[in-house]
Amino acid sequence: MRRARTHVVVSLLLAISASVVMATLVMAASPTPGPAGDPRSAGEGPGLVGDPGFAILAVLAIGVVTVLATLAYVRLTGGRRP
Repeated sequence: MRRARTHVVVSLLLAISASVVMATLVMAASPTPGPAGDPRSAGEGPGLVGDPGFAILAVLAIGVVTVLATLAYVRLTGGRRP
């Protein structure tokens, strides 16, 4: 029983630390365009700033980490008990 709790705590700590690292990477992008303006717009507005592909991958990675942490928790705690 004690070993299962240890595994749960370790799994949760890993999930939290992975989420913090991913959030730090996402927050590292600057929302302002470069000194020459945003090259992705043709003068009609600020356009798209940042890297939407990276943001989508980060959200998917957070989802995968969450699913893995949930599965680890269920497996280590014995699953559903009647």
